[in-house]
Amino acid sequence: MADHPNVELLRKGYTAFGQGDLATVSDLMSDHIVWHSPGDSPLSGDFIGKEQTFGLFGKLLEITGGTFAQEMHDILANDEHGAVMVTATAQRPDGRSMRDRQVHIWHLVDGKTTEFWLFSEDLAAANAFFR
Repeated sequence: MADHPNVELLRKGYTAFGQGDLATVSDLMSDHIVWHSPGDSPLSGDFIGKEQTFGLFGKLLEITGGTFAQEMHDILANDEHGAVMVTATAQRPDGRSMRDRQVHIWHLVDGKTTEFWLFSEDLAAANAFFR
């Protein structure tokens, strides 16, 4: 049986992000995407629209010196929602490192991602890393 089209959409997005292909990532997002990042760090908050979301991505890459990476473990999706299980890793210029298992929840409409929620295995450790 073939994967649901939204599984393919999410896989394409994670692959593009990992390769630095932000044009493809942008094409897969609604112009009005809402991005929810938990915690108490410079990366925390609700980011509305592509401009704010891509600003968040830039800050993530700046803080981690471009070392941020995600290893996908599984993707589940139906017509409206997707869940992606990943291990996120990164280093800071001061030598600190992070390895965080996460679940990403997506809302999907008409072949576009419209909303994102991040759930971290250890939010306190993630906050400490990004501060």
